Amino acid sequence: MEQRITVGLRAQDPISQAGVASQLRARPEVSLVERDTDDVSPQVVVMVVDTVDEDVLRVLRNIQRTSTCRTVLVTTEIDEQKLVSAAECGVAGVVRRSESTPDHLVQVIGTVARGEGHLPSDLLGRLLEEVGRLQGQVLGPRGLHFTGLAAREVDVLRLVAEGYDTADIATKLAYSERTIKNVLHSVMTRLQLRNRSHAVAYAMRQGLI
Repeated sequence: MEQRITVGLRAQDPISQAGVASQLRARPEVSLVERDTDDVSPQVVVMVVDTVDEDVLRVLRNIQRTSTCRTVLVTTEIDEQKLVSAAECGVAGVVRRSESTPDHLVQVIGTVARGEGHLPSDLLGRLLEEVGRLQGQVLGPRGLHFTGLAAREVDVLRLVAEGYDTADIATKLAYSERTIKNVLHSVMTRLQLRNRSHAVAYAMRQGLI
């Protein structure tokens, strides 16, 4: 028998809290953790809201900062910009209230507990468009990427992948050898990469090379 997923529940109003709690208590896949009585840290927190405003984001940030649990957001309405904000606050799954049947909600809780994510398909497409817009209009002009690599770092890693040594890369990019070494050291330290080969592999996985 599979171990039950421990779940915490936070809703903006008592009716939603009681309704979702009764749904979850009836499910053998999950075990509802009462906030005030159980001395158990939930694996997943389900937050039920009408809309994603600053108060909701503040609570999400607090959950992210003070616990290791993953978060599922059940919301009446959400757009792609609020979705980006929620993701920045650690939300791993989003369910529309109109689609939050007990079966679907428990399925998403299970997905998130396994370390995966869940979004409604139409939101996923809009999120990818928003990410592309941010990359093109905001990050790109500043030499930044969503991958956490600056344009200069990508250039250096691309040349490392092509087999050039530090001196060759410095010549090609018109930097000093010290600068190239500093760039590589910064990338490997920041992203916890073991060596140049590991750094190149990371850049390839991100689609940068």
